[in-house]
Amino acid sequence: MTALANVPARKIVRAVAGAAERWSDGDFPPRVRILDRIAQRTEYSLPAVEYALDRLFFSMTERELLAAIVNELGSLDALDGFVAREGRPDAWASPAGSACIISSRTTIGVALTPAIFALCAKCDVLVKDREDLLARAFFETLAEEREEFGVAARAAAWNSADAAAPDLRTFDVVAAYGGEDALASIRSSLHAQARFIGYGPRASAGYITRESLASPKSIAAIAEGAARDLVLYESEGCLSLHVLFVENGGTQTPLQFAQIFARAVEAASVEFPPGSAEPALRAQLSHLRNVGAFRAAGGRGAVFANDAAEYLLEYDPPRDEAPHFLPRTLGIIPVDGPQDALTYVRAHRLPLEGFAISGDRPDAVQAALEAGAVRLARFGELQNPTLAGGHGGRPRIAEFVRWIDKAL
Repeated sequence: MTALANVPARKIVRAVAGAAERWSDGDFPPRVRILDRIAQRTEYSLPAVEYALDRLFFSMTERELLAAIVNELGSLDALDGFVAREGRPDAWASPAGSACIISSRTTIGVALTPAIFALCAKCDVLVKDREDLLARAFFETLAEEREEFGVAARAAAWNSADAAAPDLRTFDVVAAYGGEDALASIRSSLHAQARFIGYGPRASAGYITRESLASPKSIAAIAEGAARDLVLYESEGCLSLHVLFVENGGTQTPLQFAQIFARAVEAASVEFPPGSAEPALRAQLSHLRNVGAFRAAGGRGAVFANDAAEYLLEYDPPRDEAPHFLPRTLGIIPVDGPQDALTYVRAHRLPLEGFAISGDRPDAVQAALEAGAVRLARFGELQNPTLAGGHGGRPRIAEFVRWIDKAL
């Protein structure tokens, strides 16, 4: 039996929401103490870290948690007893058991969302924490809300080679973030009946329709939003903007938009200053800037960057080049229609998480869906997903629950 097995689900949800509300306060002492540690680990600026924590904890309200649970399970009561499910009146929603959540290196607090849903499903949870120990700090607040969380929610930092690392074969569910090789290694370490939830690397794209380039107000709003989607978290997240398609035929040409966008990136970089980067990375960005400038001198495209190479926008890059996935680096690709964008995404086999669209034009929406995007958003909202939105297209809580027929 898990530590939360006898706690009513509504009380678990309220405790999680209560802890998140405390962490939503920028002056909450545990949050203040951890800010510098997160910034040092990620090398993001403090404003970006503050923004990430706001986005993380503002969404963990009782209303949003309940909405996500009811959407997937049909009822909160499903977690507390026998309920009707899919026409079967005798089904028991049982915790999957023990769950291990393995954090990613980059995204701030990414492991907390699956962890709280595993807890709402009444699982015992262990999170592989990062060096800043954010998960442990949040779990300490949870234990202040209800003492059962002191046993049910644990976090620790370890290396897979450490003798003290937990044996993954002892868990019933393992959720992990990482590269394909890392995920394959983790999967091979589980027992045969364990449920594996793997979140591999993904990208996000944007599409600006010609109709959106008709008024200065609309253009400015799109440029401002897209700039925020690019610069936040140094473009490392799966919801960062990695490639931008701009339609020909508008009042403003794609090149003219690129010029406006470059100014918006400069402004966004004041609000969210660039994080510290290794000299080798800066040298790589400088090299790409020079290559792009050489192409532009030959009559192909244009390059926008500052002297320190803190960002790099390349207009009309070669179509056979995939996105570079470097900090604040973006290819701006002029297209005649959504099918051109779809062709590019498929040619480079980009696994899409998000797709920002400047409007609701059906053909652009359809292309985004055909490209495999699991989240559609307005520009400026890519990095602000809803709590109920399944990361990677996967459910939030359903994978931490086992359904058992009452009839034996």
